[in-house]
Amino acid sequence: MTMMVDIRKLSFINEMAKVGTNGVADNMSKLTGEDAQMEVTKTNFIDIDDIESQLDGGKRLGVRVRLLDEPHGHILILFPETSAKKITAIMLRDVVDDMNDVSGKMARSAVEEMGNMMASGFIDGWADVLGRAIDIAAPQLVYAPAGDIVTRTASLGGDDLALFFDSDLAVPSYQIEAEIYAFPDLEEFVEMVNGIDVQTA
Repeated sequence: MTMMVDIRKLSFINEMAKVGTNGVADNMSKLTGEDAQMEVTKTNFIDIDDIESQLDGGKRLGVRVRLLDEPHGHILILFPETSAKKITAIMLRDVVDDMNDVSGKMARSAVEEMGNMMASGFIDGWADVLGRAIDIAAPQLVYAPAGDIVTRTASLGGDDLALFFDSDLAVPSYQIEAEIYAFPDLEEFVEMVNGIDVQTA
């Protein structure tokens, strides 16, 4: 599949990532009462066949969210296990006194809620930039080696490329690592990006 993105629009994709992660940070700031910052450290179109070789073998816990409107596809929000434990502490700190009392079900639910908040913030950012509403399906909790989750999600679409955002989320009291993968329908996505007025991008 050959997808040609107008070279003038490449910075626009980076801007979409920036606006999306700003939405994530805003949601986190409201949740924690602290000034959260999220930075996209890398944005890439990546070949599906090469994804697994570029990921470490560690397990990830997170959510997969399906986009119901253009550019369709899926968004993955994944956390390394150490970050997932910190998220559980953030989400449940006003509910339980001793984190040792937290059940696996409670922990998974906390991470699912956090992942959904992050996905919503990211997708709302995209929607703002694109000037359109993007509805999403209910998030699906995922837990497996990173490569397995990513390749499985990639296989749900028919494209051989994905859009990858490597991100770091910093909350003063908690250092959380988060990985965001976007698997839009590439034909729709490229058409949308190429249709943007460069003067407004």
